[in-house]
Amino acid sequence: MSIFSRDRTFKQPLNWITTFFMLAFHIGAIAALFMFTWKALAVAIFLWWLSGSLGIGIGYHRLLTHRGYKTPVWLEYFLTTCGTMALEGGPIAWVATHRIHHQNTDKEGDPHSPRDGGVWAHMGWIITGQAMHSNTAELLPYVPDLRKHAFHRWISKYHWVPLAVSGVILYAVVGWPCVMWGVFLRTVIGLHATWLVNSATHMWGSRRFLTGDTSTNSFWVAILTFGEGWHNNHHAAPQSARHGLAWYEIDVNWYGICVLRSLGLVWDLKLIDLKPGTAPAKDPHSALLIPPGLVRPDALRSTVAGD
Repeated sequence: MSIFSRDRTFKQPLNWITTFFMLAFHIGAIAALFMFTWKALAVAIFLWWLSGSLGIGIGYHRLLTHRGYKTPVWLEYFLTTCGTMALEGGPIAWVATHRIHHQNTDKEGDPHSPRDGGVWAHMGWIITGQAMHSNTAELLPYVPDLRKHAFHRWISKYHWVPLAVSGVILYAVVGWPCVMWGVFLRTVIGLHATWLVNSATHMWGSRRFLTGDTSTNSFWVAILTFGEGWHNNHHAAPQSARHGLAWYEIDVNWYGICVLRSLGLVWDLKLIDLKPGTAPAKDPHSALLIPPGLVRPDALRSTVAGD
């Protein structure tokens, strides 16, 4: 699939406010490279994990969107706050958009399908203003569970606050280089890592399951996203809290959930039961190479702490 062939991005007007902030952060990320310190690198790595793993992967995606496990409300709010620091919008917009994606994957209505172009799937839908962050009223029907919480409604409106506050704290405590690395460079890397799940894992990779869409598993995207790159596994059983199903499929987000379970903070995990003999297809777009019936109707099972 050509990245630029008939790409929808180049047929839509830009949203200049969104584009301005995206450009500003990318310029800041480049500038950060000239302000390197080991302390700044350490801060960036920590905040990348805090926002990308705890926030987006464990919080926004596997908990809020798919309810792959249960956790105390205070922890749900903490994970949500971590997610806002990724600059990917508030929980209502993020969760609703992702649920719409699963409802219409690679069909009309999918917010970011590569069938509309690789650039579109990666970031075109963001910079043209087609991302639905501001259309909260239209998204509410997709998030009946979140709209019951005043906290989720509030932080969806003011999702930029935690990132802004973190920048001020970093400047006051550890200096300007840590702001450039911990806010600008870290945020840009995190954004592109998440966007690769929307683009790359629907374009290149291997397929274990016949899912009826173009989702694939990608080792390198999984590394960049703490385990979200096992996307074909995820589309086969979206509610499963575990995406890396084989021992070699590194899934840092799943390891984090296991740690929380060992502390008694996670329970009622949803997991997938695999039939023996599953193997990835060689052609990422040839579903016929995948034996049918790999996912049983009762594939999802709940577990309790200690299972």
